[in-house]
Amino acid sequence: MLLQPYNTEWATHFNAIKTVLDNALQPLPIIVEHVGSTAIPLLAAKPIIDIDIVFNEATVNFSNIKSKLVSIGYYHNGNQGIVDREVFKRKLLAHHPILDTISHHLYVCSSNSNELQKHLTFRDHLRNNEADRTAYQALKLTISEAAKQDRKLYASLKETQATAFITKIISQYL
Repeated sequence: MLLQPYNTEWATHFNAIKTVLDNALQPLPIIVEHVGSTAIPLLAAKPIIDIDIVFNEATVNFSNIKSKLVSIGYYHNGNQGIVDREVFKRKLLAHHPILDTISHHLYVCSSNSNELQKHLTFRDHLRNNEADRTAYQALKLTISEAAKQDRKLYASLKETQATAFITKIISQYL
């Protein structure tokens, strides 16, 4: 099933990954944020944990984060067309008992990144607004049905059909 009902294990999975990342990135002053639909209690989601590593450009150099992530089996995959958000993926030959068993997306954003602000704003709004959370879930379920379990089609449809909803929410704050 493409979308699954909210699962409390998602918070546990995030915390397990966060612990590994915090340890690997020591002593860098970073923050690891759980973003995306799995970070929103009671919201159906694809069971993939979205994570933003947040750093302050005045005190941390991105290359230091990058080298530490590479050392634990990630590779930098550029920004994939989204400014202010760097993507990291797992190397195929990496073998980590947590990082390679919990499906996740990993991003690195500076603390002044517009993309980070969008992630946090939308997450926090849906955490605190039942009506919008319910409406967003209904929209996602409709898109999922139209995609017929095809992840790429789901992503494409979500990009076109959910953007207006997301933008409307974010524009209230930013």
